[in-house]
Amino acid sequence: MLSAAFALLLNGAFLMLRLGANGGSFPRPLSAAEEQHYVRLYMQGDMEARNVLIEHNLRLVAHIIKKYYTQTDDQDDLISIGTIGLIKGISTYKPEKGVRLATYASRCIENAMLT
Repeated sequence: MLSAAFALLLNGAFLMLRLGANGGSFPRPLSAAEEQHYVRLYMQGDMEARNVLIEHNLRLVAHIIKKYYTQTDDQDDLISIGTIGLIKGISTYKPEKGVRLATYASRCIENAMLT
């Protein structure tokens, strides 16, 4: 379990490093059709589709941190924890429930930061 959590943390760190090449800005959010396309690919086992979903939802992690945790000095830690929550959210997302990925993932991000 610990090694899996460590792997998720490293994966999140590498994704954050990839964003640095863009001047620190996040990729634009996916449209509903693009999101459905990448979710479908990920459900079929495409790990690159999962990475696209993670990258394009990192803005959601930053938004939640700014919305709820503006007074803290530990924003780097919160970004790491929020990214782990995002990865867990994408991994457990079930599109047949009729909820958008961002809605589901935001709860997973908040839960990861609260625990």
